[in-house]
Amino acid sequence: MTTIISNGTPISYRIYGSGPATLLFVHGSFIDQTYWKEQVSFFKEKYKVVTMDLAGHGESGTSRSEWTLRGMADDVVNLIKELHLENVILVGHSLGANLILIAATTYPDPIIGFIAVDNFKNLATPLPAEYDSQVEEIIESSKRAYADTNEHYARMVLLTPDTPQWITDKVVAAYRNSYEPMGQQTLPQFFMMDQIEREVLPSLRPKMNLINVNYMPTNVEALEKNAVNGYALIEIAGTCHYPMLESPKALNEALDEVIDGVLEAKVTA
Repeated sequence: MTTIISNGTPISYRIYGSGPATLLFVHGSFIDQTYWKEQVSFFKEKYKVVTMDLAGHGESGTSRSEWTLRGMADDVVNLIKELHLENVILVGHSLGANLILIAATTYPDPIIGFIAVDNFKNLATPLPAEYDSQVEEIIESSKRAYADTNEHYARMVLLTPDTPQWITDKVVAAYRNSYEPMGQQTLPQFFMMDQIEREVLPSLRPKMNLINVNYMPTNVEALEKNAVNGYALIEIAGTCHYPMLESPKALNEALDEVIDGVLEAKVTA
């Protein structure tokens, strides 16, 4: 296991290949860098590919008393700095997309591309007030029965009855077995991400590229309104939040298209 120390915590990472750009893949909540296996295999022949485990996930450490999303985004920045990464195209799935948004606006100089996978479907848009009681119930339920609450959320929001059983089993196990102190502290912050998005989006230099799965629609009006420095949306077919597992070929093709566009834009800039 290869690590850096960020905010006092070992952060596990792996590096593959070499090339004209670095693809830094950041996974989502409660899963780990191994979910990018098919992307690593596809892209390592053309680019330097870096994957990481977020703090409290996978092989990374859990030695924090305070767990914040901004702290996790700092870990992404610290990895870029520690490894002296250049020409970085950030690829973030789910929570990872939120973190790379913060990272890209905190430390913009080496970042040439931004790709979110199945996120920002209601960009910078707060939940309607009528959902406030449901949010409170989710948070309170998590305190009473953490693993059960996580499983219920995964099944209701991230998976569908049509999702292949092996993916459902894998994701449910990851959610049930996640590190509880981290999960408890970060859960309320998930419901405040719209505020952070509105705050940092004007500072995002690269175009916001989205590759979303059509099992849940993307609010294009929210993108038009809030992606102030431009966006592009590719939708791929699927039944769940995990295209790297369910549709790796389609995801790789979409990523390849976006990455080519990022590099062409850099050459002509």
